Amino acid sequence: MRFTKMHGLGNDYILIDGFRDDVPDDPQAVARRISHRRFGVGGDGLIVVEADASADFRMRIFNADGFEAEMCGNGMRCAFKYLRDRGRISGDRAAARTGAGILQVSLRRTSARAETIGVNMGIPRLDPVSDLRDDVSSDPLRLPIQAEDRRFEAVCVSIGNPHVVLFLDEAVGSFPVRRYGPLIERHPWFPNRINVEFVQCVGKNELNLRTWERGSGETFACGTGACASVVAGGLTGRVESPATVHVKGGDLVVEWEGEGRPVILEGPAEEVFSGEWNG
Repeated sequence: MRFTKMHGLGNDYILIDGFRDDVPDDPQAVARRISHRRFGVGGDGLIVVEADASADFRMRIFNADGFEAEMCGNGMRCAFKYLRDRGRISGDRAAARTGAGILQVSLRRTSARAETIGVNMGIPRLDPVSDLRDDVSSDPLRLPIQAEDRRFEAVCVSIGNPHVVLFLDEAVGSFPVRRYGPLIERHPWFPNRINVEFVQCVGKNELNLRTWERGSGETFACGTGACASVVAGGLTGRVESPATVHVKGGDLVVEWEGEGRPVILEGPAEEVFSGEWNG
């Protein structure tokens, strides 16, 4: 099976080109094997790009544990760059079908040093009822969550996929994300699990972010997580748009003009290498 390794600020994926090759019959099983960092190629998940009758391409995203996610901002930029570089997309804009619907992606800035890609992530959903267990009712802007000895006041936001955003008073760089991330991802309130954002506001237009992604663990970057964090920050008066979001792998820029408006994510994408996998 031919593949290409891509990453968006260190959030890395193995991409399968369905325009050229057969798509695996069981992509969930393939994602688990090929994503393994000891026994596979290694990555945060698997991306499958295919032709689509009503969009320029279709993107499916499978996390490292095989779970099929609705959307991935970093993965979308990688898919767009891969297809555009190979001429499967003509021009600087494309429509992509995802589990979160058809979204627009475009080349934003190109220079000798950097190329950034923008993704219209759609209108965020602020009502978490479908992400919460039926017997849990709470204000989505103030959802109290207990994880062992720690109580968090969370904000629930869906950017095509569900996120719970936790604003911290301490430095996020030294926060024990690997302790609390899996506890909240699998908290009984979230029957389908959830992505967890640990956020430190360092200014009205600047955030430090660490993400625990459901099915992949802590990642170097999360595009939907950056969007969810800016939306949650805007709703609670902590953040203004546009905002720079510092993640482990670099910086993302997020624009959001308020309720009823789409979120725009901008950042880079890189191709690492291509190869063949016989797993």
